[in-house]
Amino acid sequence: MRHAPPRAVRLWLLVVYAMIGAMVVIGGITRLTGSGLSMVEWHPLMGALPPLDQARWEAVFLRYQQTPQYAHVNSWMTLADFKQIFFWEYLHRLWGRLIGVVFFLPWLVFVVRRQLRGAVAWRAGGAFVLGGAQGLLGWFMVKSGLVNMPEVSHLRLAAHLSLAFVVAGWVQWLWMDLAWDTATSDASAAESTPTATRPLSSSIRWGLVGLIGLQVVYGALMAGKRAGLIFATFPDMNGQWLPDGWANGASVGSALLNNPIAIHFMHRTLAWVVLVAALAVALVAWRRSVTRRQRRLAVGLALVVSLQLILGAVTVLSHVNIWVATLHQGLALILLSVALAVAHTFRVDRTPSASSTPRSRVR
Repeated sequence: MRHAPPRAVRLWLLVVYAMIGAMVVIGGITRLTGSGLSMVEWHPLMGALPPLDQARWEAVFLRYQQTPQYAHVNSWMTLADFKQIFFWEYLHRLWGRLIGVVFFLPWLVFVVRRQLRGAVAWRAGGAFVLGGAQGLLGWFMVKSGLVNMPEVSHLRLAAHLSLAFVVAGWVQWLWMDLAWDTATSDASAAESTPTATRPLSSSIRWGLVGLIGLQVVYGALMAGKRAGLIFATFPDMNGQWLPDGWANGASVGSALLNNPIAIHFMHRTLAWVVLVAALAVALVAWRRSVTRRQRRLAVGLALVVSLQLILGAVTVLSHVNIWVATLHQGLALILLSVALAVAHTFRVDRTPSASSTPRSRVR
C-alpha cells in the first residue's frame, strides 16, 4: 500500500486552498474599486511594509500621479483618497506573499521529514511554481495599465484570474487524492456493486469543468471591459436577446474577445448553457451515485450553479454592486471546485471509500 501523508498535510492543503479563495475575493474587490494600478512598482521579495510616514506616502502618491490612470481618471484624488485604493492593492500583494510563505515553509518541513515524498511531494511543489507564475502574471497585467491606457489589458486580467483558479484546482485535486484515497479492502468489496462500474464518463466530467472554466474566462473579460454595466436588465438585454452592435464590423473572433457587448452576450449565454449542463450532470450523477459523498456532490452541484446564475442576474441588475459582484466571483471558484469534486469522485477508478456509505445501506 502506498505511503499515506499524515493528517497535517491534508489540513495544510485545505488552509492553502482557503487562502487562495480569499485571494480571489480580494482580487475582485481590488479590481472593482479600481485599485489595481495604485502600486506602480513591484518588489517580489522586498517591499512588504507599506509607507510608514508622511514623506514616504507623498513619494508613493507622486509616482502614482505619473500614471495614465491618475491623469485620465483619478486626477481629483487627494492623498487621503489614494490611501484607500492603495490599501486593496497592497493587501492583494501582501496576501500573495503570505500564501507563498504558508505554502513553502510547511512543504519544506514535510519533505525533510519525509511526510511528503515521491510524486505527491513533486505535485505539491508544482503548486508553488504555479503560484510564483501567478505573481509574475499579475505584474505583467499591471504593467499594461501603466504605459498608455488607464486600465489593464482585459486579456491579461482573464489570464491572471484563470491561473488563480488553476492553482486552486491543483491544490484541491491533490487534497482529494489524499483525503479520498480508496482503501484496498474497499476496492474488492466494490467490485460486486454493479453501479460502481457505471461512473460518469471522462468526457462528461471534464466537459463540464471546461465549460465552467470558459465561463470564468468570460467573467474576467466582463470585468476587464466593464461590460456588466452595459445592460442592467434580465433575462433580456435592454429588450433584446441578441443586442445590436455586438460585432461592429469586426470578425466574430475579435468581437468575442474585445467587444464589450459581445462579451456580455457570451457571458449570459454561457450562464444558461452551464446551468443546463450542470443540472443534467447532477441528475445523472445522482442516479449513478454509489456513495453518500457522490449523492451530496450531485445535489451541491445543482444548488451552487443555480445560486450562481441568480447572483449573476443580481450583479447586472444592481449595476455591478461591488459586494454582489465580489460574491459572484467568489462563488465561481466554489462552483468550479464542486465540479472538480464531482469529476474526482466519479472517476472510472473510483470505488466507495472507507468513509463513504453505499446507497443500498442508507435508510
